[in-house]
Amino acid sequence: MLEEILIEIDGFFSFTIAILLLLSGKILTLNCEILRRYAVPEPVIGGLACAVFVGLVHFIFGREIRFSLDARDFLLLVFFAGIGLKSDIRTLLSGGRPLAILLALAGGFLVLQNLAGMGMASLFGLDPRAGLMTGSISLTGGVGTTLAWTPYFVDTLGIANALELGVASNTVGMIAACVIGGPIAAFLIRRHRIETSGDRRLDIGATHEEPTPRLDYFSVLWAMLSLNIVIMLGLVLDRVIAMTGFTLPTFVSCLMAGILIRNVTPAGLGISLRRHWPGIRQGLSLIGDIALGLFLTMALMGLQIWALDGLLAFILTVLVLQILLAVIYTVAVVFRAMGGDYEATVIAASFGGIALGSTATAIANMTAVAQQHGAAHKAFVIVPLVGGFFIDFANAMVVSAMVG
Repeated sequence: MLEEILIEIDGFFSFTIAILLLLSGKILTLNCEILRRYAVPEPVIGGLACAVFVGLVHFIFGREIRFSLDARDFLLLVFFAGIGLKSDIRTLLSGGRPLAILLALAGGFLVLQNLAGMGMASLFGLDPRAGLMTGSISLTGGVGTTLAWTPYFVDTLGIANALELGVASNTVGMIAACVIGGPIAAFLIRRHRIETSGDRRLDIGATHEEPTPRLDYFSVLWAMLSLNIVIMLGLVLDRVIAMTGFTLPTFVSCLMAGILIRNVTPAGLGISLRRHWPGIRQGLSLIGDIALGLFLTMALMGLQIWALDGLLAFILTVLVLQILLAVIYTVAVVFRAMGGDYEATVIAASFGGIALGSTATAIANMTAVAQQHGAAHKAFVIVPLVGGFFIDFANAMVVSAMVG
C-alpha cells in the first residue's frame, strides 16, 4: 500500500482553480441544452469533477490533495449580504404565511429523516442513535451541526465513528442536493403545466438569454461598497449576538444586517442611487451570483470522498432512502402545500438543498431554475430565512428530543 502524501495547495491557487472550475461549468451550461433543461447548477459541474479527480488521486496514487479554502466563508457572507440588501420588508411581510408553512414542512421532514436514519441503523446492527448522524444532524444541519454534536455522541453515547458517519452523510447529501433540484422543477413544470414568471429581473445572477447584464462602472462599484458596508455591520451584529451567549452562523447576521439597512435606513441604502445608476441591482445580482458559485464550487472541491471508506454499504443504503424521501416529500407535499404555482416550483427546487445539503445549495438550485424560467422574488426571501435561520432552531429541538 502506498504511503499517503499530503499535497497542500495555497489559498491563491485554490481560489484560481475555483474560478476556472466555475467558468468551465458556466461554458458547459451555455452550450449543453440538457444541463439547462434540468437546471443543473453551474458550480456543481466543475466542483464535482474536481472532487472526483482528487478522490481518484487519493485511491490510485496515495496522494491527498488539500485545498486552502479560507476565501470560501467570506464568499458566503457576500452572498447573504446581497440577499438581505435586496429584501423589501413589504415582500417579507407578505410572505409571512408561506414562510410559516415552509418552516412547518421542513420541521416535519426533520422527524422523518431521523426516523429513517435510526431505522436503517437498527437494520445494520448499529446503535439506533447513530442513525441520527445520517439524518437531520448532517443533512439538514450540515458540517457545523455535525461537529457540534460529535463530542456528545462519542463521549456520552459511545458511538466512536459518529464524526465519520456525519461527514460521509453530509458529503453524499450535498452532492444529491445539487443534482435533484433542477430535475424536480422541470418535472413539476411539465407535469402540472406551470406557467413560469418570465420575469427577467432576477434576484441572483443573469438569464441564459442575456449572459452579459447591462452594467456600468458605477453600478458595480456602488454594489461592492454596499455589500462591504452590510458585511461590516453584520460582523458587528454577530459579535453583539455572541456576547449574549446565543450562537448564530455569521452569514445569518449579514443577512439580517442587509435587511436592516435596506428597510430601516432613510430611503434604504442604494435606493436613491438606483435612480441615477439603474444597473446597481444588476450589479448586486451579478456579484451575488459569482460569490455563490465560487462558494459552492469550493465546498465541492473540499469534499473527501474517501471518508466513505468502511461505511460505504450503510451510508449508501440510508442515503438512497433519504434522497427518495426528500424527492417524494417535495413533489407530493411541499409543492402542493406551498400553492402549486411557479413560486412553489422554485421553492420545491430548493427543498432538497434545505433537507440534504445547505442553504447555499438550496439557493443555487433556485438560481438555476430562475435563470431558465424567470424570477421568483418571494421564494428568494422565504428560503434563506427558513434554511439559514429558523430551521437550525427546529433541528436542535428535534435532535435533542430524539437523542433521548
